Amino acid sequence: MRSLHFVLGGARSGKSRHAETLIEAAPAPWHYIATAQAFDDEMRERIAIHRARRKGAGAWQTHDAPLDLPGVLQTLPARETVLVDCLTLWLSNLMLNDQELKPAAERLLAALAAREGTTVLVSNEVGFGIVPETPLGRRFRDEAGFLNQKVAAAADSVTLVVAGLPMKVK
Repeated sequence: MRSLHFVLGGARSGKSRHAETLIEAAPAPWHYIATAQAFDDEMRERIAIHRARRKGAGAWQTHDAPLDLPGVLQTLPARETVLVDCLTLWLSNLMLNDQELKPAAERLLAALAAREGTTVLVSNEVGFGIVPETPLGRRFRDEAGFLNQKVAAAADSVTLVVAGLPMKVK
């Protein structure tokens, strides 16, 4: 049965850990779609921590999708369980690679609508912070807000994670 869950939160809020608990309640195998790119040692360490946390569960299959998230979603069996972590990294990858955002978001929503199993998406809620100093920062904040609104509207449930505490929004 199709279910789409959207998990939002700030940096280090516990949103990824909460999303993983939602996935682990669904039938295995579990597909983890990673949008991060390891350009430096600090990011490689963050990725390693996430991977190590998932290894204990044993049923995770990791797929990298820094740019073509909709395409990777479409290659996975429609009924199997998927976790996407995270939409804001995917968005920043698109922006830094001069990709068109609106068509990418439309492709993502279409790929999500075609899924038949459980899908959990993670994203940062960046709208609670200060107004960014640069035009690129302000554009990213705005585009993240627009993308989050579209995904939240399509989702069956939305959870905001604050200080490790999940709060049901929808």
